[in-house]
Amino acid sequence: MIRTLAAAALMAVAVSANAQPYPARPVSLVVPFAAGGPSDVHMRNLAVAMGRQLKQTVLVENVPGGGSNIGPARVAKAAPDGYTLLNHNLGLATAPTLYGKLEYNALTDFDYIGVIVFESSVVIARGDLPAAGFKEFLGYLKANQNKLTIGDGGGPSTLSALLLMAATGTRLTLVQYKGTAQAMNDLIAGHIDLLSNAATIAAPHIRAGKVKAIGVTGRSRVSTLPDVPTMEEQGLSGFEMVVFQALYAPKGLPKPVHERLVAALQGALADPQLVAYFQKVGAQIATREQATPAALQALLKSEMDKWGPMLKRAGVTAK
Repeated sequence: MIRTLAAAALMAVAVSANAQPYPARPVSLVVPFAAGGPSDVHMRNLAVAMGRQLKQTVLVENVPGGGSNIGPARVAKAAPDGYTLLNHNLGLATAPTLYGKLEYNALTDFDYIGVIVFESSVVIARGDLPAAGFKEFLGYLKANQNKLTIGDGGGPSTLSALLLMAATGTRLTLVQYKGTAQAMNDLIAGHIDLLSNAATIAAPHIRAGKVKAIGVTGRSRVSTLPDVPTMEEQGLSGFEMVVFQALYAPKGLPKPVHERLVAALQGALADPQLVAYFQKVGAQIATREQATPAALQALLKSEMDKWGPMLKRAGVTAK
């Protein structure tokens, strides 16, 4: 009788524990880039805002490397319980073309939460690169392409580097980094010649004269760098890359958990402190309609359809 009561008590405790509302413990947000880069900075601000919505701590975990593919592979294999989330950007859409065989499938291995923010990058050069204007830069690029290096921090920086070479008909030496933060440090120090980085991160260094702005990768100028023209404005027709940041989870989330995370993301994107942060850095916050699973799924698929053929036509093959 005592054993029966004890077993019943243990079962009641287990049921009570399982019935705890989500989230009952801290949530891990995997960022597949090195600390200090644009994705990392954005997600640390988002984590605070989402933590307020979830009434639980959201911890950023940097998992860089592998062309930003190690983090997604880890999250794809994690338990679908809502305690492991993934942040990724445009690089998730281009990875199948750039890297071929992956340890995850972006279209089938994740539950979509929603889009977070949109932002342009800017192509920048070391501060002492001898080119006063864009035409002079192009001439210098073509004349010295065999000597010039461009940082490859994974994801959008890789894509921008490849597009720059395709658009200008040049071949530069790619220098691989675990993230753009390390590449930026090397650019400032003059160890590499070029880099494409988020405008939000590059702007302070441009204004300080540490690096030289070449052009914005989006179709329109950014608010933090109003005097820097786009690459297309300067003659590189069709040169466009706007990065979107989004939130994912392992496939198979329980419906209540999935709905809770979508609501938490939408609430966070309306948080005054997060809104002020993104406005300050010149990024465009996703609308409530864009911060949904359906909108993210459609965007990811459309970006795959856009970039895959374009990269193949440019002669970019899987590594």
